[in-house]
Amino acid sequence: MAKKKKVRVELRKNRNGVPRENAWTRKLHEQDATVEDSPTSNERVRARGDLSRRRTIIQDDTPPVANPDGTEPADMPSVDIAACRPGRVLRVYRDVCVVQGDDGHEYRCVVRWLLRSLSTQERNIVTTGDRVWFRPETQNSGASEGATEGVIARVEPRHGVLTRASRGRQHVLVANVDQVVFVVSLVQPDLKPHLIDRFLASALKGDIQAILCLNKSDLVDLLDYQPLIGFYNQLGVPTLLTSATNGQGIDDLRNRLKDRQTVFSGQSGVGKSSILNAIQPELGLRVREVSENNQKGRHTTTTSDLIPLNFGGWVVDTPGIRQFQLWDTKPEEVEGFFPEFRPFVSLCAFPDCTHTHEDRCAVKRAVYRRHLNVERYTSYVGMFQGVEEG
Repeated sequence: MAKKKKVRVELRKNRNGVPRENAWTRKLHEQDATVEDSPTSNERVRARGDLSRRRTIIQDDTPPVANPDGTEPADMPSVDIAACRPGRVLRVYRDVCVVQGDDGHEYRCVVRWLLRSLSTQERNIVTTGDRVWFRPETQNSGASEGATEGVIARVEPRHGVLTRASRGRQHVLVANVDQVVFVVSLVQPDLKPHLIDRFLASALKGDIQAILCLNKSDLVDLLDYQPLIGFYNQLGVPTLLTSATNGQGIDDLRNRLKDRQTVFSGQSGVGKSSILNAIQPELGLRVREVSENNQKGRHTTTTSDLIPLNFGGWVVDTPGIRQFQLWDTKPEEVEGFFPEFRPFVSLCAFPDCTHTHEDRCAVKRAVYRRHLNVERYTSYVGMFQGVEEG
C-alpha cells in the first residue's frame, strides 16, 4: 500500500481585501477634525478571503517530477484507484473536458473544484493530451439518461509540453507529445522567419522534437527557398515542403507521424487542417480561405483536438495563433535556444556577455563576418529584449 502524506497547498485568491467601512481620510479632510485611528469592532486586519486560501490535502509520498521546462508541478491530491479510472484528455471546451477512458469510451468530465482552485501560473489546470484520473458517473434521469460523465480528480505529471505566455500566465497548448510540426506558409500569409525561431525555441524548452513544414509550396518558386531549407536542416530541424493541393511532401510527413504523438501548431491560415485532411481524408476538418483584406488567416479550429490516426499514432490540431511569446524564460537562457552560437560564446571577452551591446563579443563578430545568420541573430536580439522587458 502506497504511503500517504499531508501537504498544505495554496489556493487562488477569490477576492481582494475587505474595504474599510469608513473612509477615514476623506472624513478627516471634510470635517477637519481628528479621527481616532483604531478600527471599529466589525473590521478585520486580515481579509476574510485570505483566511480560507490554504488547504490540507492528502498526497502520495513520492518525490515530485519536475516539468520539462523546469517549473515546479502543481500539488496534486491522491486518488482512490478503486473508484477512479485512468484516461487521456481529447479536448477541452471551457469548463468541460472530453476524456477517453481505458475502456475506449468517451466521458464528458468537469474538473474537481480543488484542482481548479489550486494556485498555479497556468491558465488552465487541464489541457489536451493530459493523462488524468477521473471518477465516472452515469446520469439515470432526464434527457441525459445513459450519458457517460465524470469528474477529473488528478492530473498526472507531464512530458513533452508546448507552452506560450498569454496575458501574464502560462498557456499550455498541449501535453505529452513526442514531436511538434510547425506549419508556416510561404505565401498567404507570408513567411515570417522570426516566428519560426520562436517556435523552435519553444520546442527546445518543452523537450520536443521539432519538424518545420513549409506549406503552400505550389504557389512559389522553390529555388528562392533552398537556402532557408538547407539552413534549418543543418540545425537538425527536418524541413519539409508541402502542399495540400498537389500532394507534395504529404507522404513523407505521413511517415514521420506514424506511431508518434504529434502536435500541429502555427498561425491561422497556414493550412494545418488542410494538411491533416490530405494525410487522412476521413478527418474532414473544417478549412477557410485567407482574408483578402489583410492576408491573415481566419480562426477555423477553435479547440485543440487529440485525433487518432488510422495508420498509428495521434495528432493534435491546435487553433491558429498570431503571437508567440516564450513563457518563464530568463534573458540569459535565450542564447541556449540558438545552438549555432555555442562555438562562439566561450570566445566573448565577458563571461556574462548578452551578445547585444558589448564590445569584443565573439557572437557579434561572427555575425559581421557572416559566420552566423543575420536573421537568426536579429531573432535572438528580439527574443532577448522581449524576455528582459517581460
